[in-house]
Amino acid sequence: MAVGRRTGQPVGAPEFCDIGTVRRARTPYLRSMRTDPFRKDPPVFDSRPAPRGLAVPSSRISRLARFGGLASGVAGGVALNGARELARGRRPSLGALILTPANITRLTDELSRMRGAAMKVGQLMSMDTGDVLPPELSDILARLRAEAHPMPPRQLKAVLNAAWGEGWLKRFERFDATPIAAASIGQVHRGWTRDGRDMAIKVQYPGVRRSIDSDVDNVAALVRMSGLLPKGLDVSPMLAEAKRQLHEEADYRREGAQLARFGALLADAADYAVPALHADFTTDSVLAMGFVPGAPVERMVDAPQAERDRIGALLFALLFRELFDFRLMQTDPNFANYRWDKGTGRLVLLDFGAARAVPEALAENYRALLRAGVRDDRETMRETALAIGFFAPDTDARHQAQVLDMMGLAFAPLRRGGPFDFGDDAMPARMRDAAMAMAEERDFVHVPPMDALFLQRKIAGVYLLASRLRARVDVAGLLAPWIDA
Repeated sequence: MAVGRRTGQPVGAPEFCDIGTVRRARTPYLRSMRTDPFRKDPPVFDSRPAPRGLAVPSSRISRLARFGGLASGVAGGVALNGARELARGRRPSLGALILTPANITRLTDELSRMRGAAMKVGQLMSMDTGDVLPPELSDILARLRAEAHPMPPRQLKAVLNAAWGEGWLKRFERFDATPIAAASIGQVHRGWTRDGRDMAIKVQYPGVRRSIDSDVDNVAALVRMSGLLPKGLDVSPMLAEAKRQLHEEADYRREGAQLARFGALLADAADYAVPALHADFTTDSVLAMGFVPGAPVERMVDAPQAERDRIGALLFALLFRELFDFRLMQTDPNFANYRWDKGTGRLVLLDFGAARAVPEALAENYRALLRAGVRDDRETMRETALAIGFFAPDTDARHQAQVLDMMGLAFAPLRRGGPFDFGDDAMPARMRDAAMAMAEERDFVHVPPMDALFLQRKIAGVYLLASRLRARVDVAGLLAPWIDA
């Protein structure tokens, strides 16, 4: 049996293999690599089919043009569908005309081509599990987490030449030009250095950092056009914070420092794996880390119940430790930031660009809020929610009650003794109904502080992932040591 030169894997195995196997595979992406700029003697590539390589539009003008085309396409679809509905004697809402499968498909296709901040915003929209957005729209948006287009090899080489200098390939025994992952801000390649390191190398798309502000503004303009935002809602603080965080996420040296910090904080936790930072290969636009095996955690939906329960428990245990022990939280809820190493039973943690410090006062207010939630102490919940900033002192009592009712629903797993079944419970649907009812109250417009918003985003992401896995987790038992202290 023939084996790959570096890994010893059988030819045709899902790891890496020799060029003869690649030629027999004849996938469209690999056929385009016969003139590959990374060719060495002997050349070795990944044999798996990959998404078609598309150059990233890197100039502001080219990205603005794509936004313009997207807006025109959506507007055309709205006009056509509106005319059809009027002909049938119906008066559709603007939101219903915009949120059609055809328009959402058009949106996801364009954002996946543009990548960068535009795609990142779309990915956050895709975190819904079908309980807020209609299931068909949620399914279409989910493509943004799985179908990012990689850079063509020549564009990739230009980026690496700029980051590492000409001749960088001589430092590697092998570098795979086919990415093992392609996301919103960058794509990841596997490489083996001549000194024996097996690395995962995240390469930032060109022009991402320069286009963040304009991308966020353009996406915001599309959302405003939809008419889905409440009148009077000032989203400028959220937009400013989104830009700030995206600029931080695009700074790979900063992310490398956060990666190393989390690795040190979890050094005593055998249940988690954090890749090691390789600082000598890391720059502002390239992040080099140790390769850690694992499967996307979303693919574990059909794993044995005990395995899904363990993943869910590790997610909540980490959440509480980040909040109350580390006072440092990775706030990006994207499911792709977690992988599962079945062989070792470890949860692999990736992508620390959105890590941010949790102010001590905020952590203590959350401790008090969770303690009150467990005890169903509504008055203390109200006082603590006011201190955090979920509503203002002059907020109408009816609207305060709506916020507290939603919190009561979210606290259900904390009040139930023993494992809480995130798969069978109707909590997401009840929360959706409560959120929709609150959204219809157009006179209640309040944006909590940004620190609280990002913390809530992480908590919601863990809840959604536990629901996706249909995990059974003793959340109350995991929380008790932190609120009883």
